[in-house]
Amino acid sequence: MEKKKMEKRIHLRFSIVMSLFMIGIMSFVVTYMNIGWNDQTIEKWLSSFGIAWLVGFPLLYIFGPIFKQAIVKNLSK
Repeated sequence: MEKKKMEKRIHLRFSIVMSLFMIGIMSFVVTYMNIGWNDQTIEKWLSSFGIAWLVGFPLLYIFGPIFKQAIVKNLSK
């Protein structure tokens, strides 16, 4: 497989896994901090997680390489 094609597959999978992990934890913490633990916590968390992931995943996928390139350039000075 071409290097460029492999890098794109790696970036896609990384973006999926990282966004699921980060958004899952963050949306749970914010939900818990706002409503505490009750019979609606899981339902509210999953709802907020779904919305946040629809926003967060594309942002990570699109801007991740841009930020990575800027950081590499900055550290190479």
